[in-house]
Amino acid sequence: MKWPETVIATAQGKKTALAPFVISASRATDIPAFHAQWFMNRLRAGYCLWQNPFNACQKRYISFERCAAIVFWSKNPQNLLPYLHEIEARGCQFYIHFTLNNYEKEGLEPNIPSLARRIASFQEISSRIGRERVIWRFDPIIMGTALSVEAILERLQQLAAQLAPYTGKLVFSFLDIYRKAAARLKILEPGYRAPTEDEMLRLASGIAMVNRALKTPLALSCCAENLDLRQLGVEKGRCIDPELLLRLCPSNPDIQRLCQGGRQQKLEVLGSSALPGAAKPVKDRGQRAACGCAPSKDIGRYSTCGHLCAYCYANGSQAEVQKRLIAARENWESL
Repeated sequence: MKWPETVIATAQGKKTALAPFVISASRATDIPAFHAQWFMNRLRAGYCLWQNPFNACQKRYISFERCAAIVFWSKNPQNLLPYLHEIEARGCQFYIHFTLNNYEKEGLEPNIPSLARRIASFQEISSRIGRERVIWRFDPIIMGTALSVEAILERLQQLAAQLAPYTGKLVFSFLDIYRKAAARLKILEPGYRAPTEDEMLRLASGIAMVNRALKTPLALSCCAENLDLRQLGVEKGRCIDPELLLRLCPSNPDIQRLCQGGRQQKLEVLGSSALPGAAKPVKDRGQRAACGCAPSKDIGRYSTCGHLCAYCYANGSQAEVQKRLIAARENWESL
């Protein structure tokens, strides 16, 4: 995606920076849990430095100058709470994807707080910022010896009873096996695997049934899956959600252009006026084909999340994560 550019003042002099309208913080690491103070320092400075996870030599400055909305992703966003008022006071709207699974018995998420603490945190954050801005993610769904379709649905139902009054949406996804994650999962249990297509359909049907039984049913979406589950009331996922961004930023012209769009194939520079044609959100071409997200600029870095979840695609070895976490605390501009 070609974002507008601006010039920023850095300790190294003036630099050209991208000026995205939406910032993702972050699909690559848990910024709220481990880097909340770094994030606030960068927001106050007006920019950060991003490094391509697949090419360490490629770096770009990212300016917050035109940022209208920030999408946070976290399993433990408690450290972000003291800063939410300041973020909003700086003119940035935000919402939080709060991943809340129940894999305590399996030890798949070793460094996150207890399930009870995470549920309480979810409820507290929702009470402070509103249920529309806290999205529950049950992500990913993993199959294993003790993780049958029935067991997953039972755990999800127990969570839904406690979380549904505090959110308007549930996003779920199925495990994608990445090479480095596969090795970690095999150490814990050789039987851990992604659901089959039949299991996916049974899980989605069961989730829809659990949802219908709630006093206030949630909007359901499935993240980046090719299965069409709309007959079950499950929409294709749009985690960077153009409709929610429009509700949060109703008078921001950049968000209007981004989320209402024009003819996507001709919209080369988002800073230009919307082109004529049928209104259509611009899709983030940097994401998987089945992803329905609007464009955003991610500012995270791989191997900087201390949760060390066994299924994580973004972390390398534990030693690499520890090394980068130490480096991130000493680095002023980037993670």
